Amino acid sequence: MGRSGRHRQTDTPKTLRITLIAAAGLAAVALAAIVVSVTGPGSSSAQLSSRGALAYRPRPRPLDRADRDDPRTPLTTPTPTPTPEPTDAQPEQAPPKKKRHHKVLPHGACEASYYGAGGRTASGESFHADALTAAHRTLPIGSKVRVTNRHNDRSVVVRINDRGPFVPGRCLDLSSAAMQAVGGLGSGVIPVKYEVLAQV
Repeated sequence: MGRSGRHRQTDTPKTLRITLIAAAGLAAVALAAIVVSVTGPGSSSAQLSSRGALAYRPRPRPLDRADRDDPRTPLTTPTPTPTPEPTDAQPEQAPPKKKRHHKVLPHGACEASYYGAGGRTASGESFHADALTAAHRTLPIGSKVRVTNRHNDRSVVVRINDRGPFVPGRCLDLSSAAMQAVGGLGSGVIPVKYEVLAQV
C-alpha cells in the first residue's frame, strides 16, 4: 500500500503540466483567431508597406500642351527658315535720259525782215509780236529754225507759224521780239543764215 501511494503522487505533477501546455496552446490559437478577425486578411505591416509604396510612387510627368490636346499628337519642332545668302548682283539702274538735241536739216543764207503787227497767221493762231516766231514761204508750219545775225553772230530759235515774206531776196520775216533778240531791230533788214532744226 505504501508503493501505490507514491505512484499517485508522482503522476499528478506530470498531468498538471500537460494540462497547462494544452491550455496555453488553445489560448494562443484563440488569440490568433481574434487578431485575424479584427485586422482582416492582411497584416498591419503589409498595409503599412502598401501605404509606403503609394506614398513614394513617383509623380507622373506633366503633359505638354500637345499631349493634353491629343495624346497621339507628337510634339513638333519648328523648322528654322534658311537665310538667303547675300549676292553681289547690283540692281539694274535705269539708263540716263539723253539730252534732246535738235537735228540740223536744211540751212542757207538770205535777208530777214520783221513785222510788228498782224492779224491771224497761216497756222490759224493770232500773231503776237512778243513771241519768238517767224514766217517762211515753204517750210512746214511748226518747224524750228535757228536764225543768226551775220553782223554780230547773235542767234535765236524761232517757230514757223506764218507764210512770207513775198519780197525778192528775203526768206524770213521775223517777229519784232525775234529781231530784237539778234540785235537787228534798228536796221529793219539784216543778212542772216538759218538752220532748220526740226520739221513737223
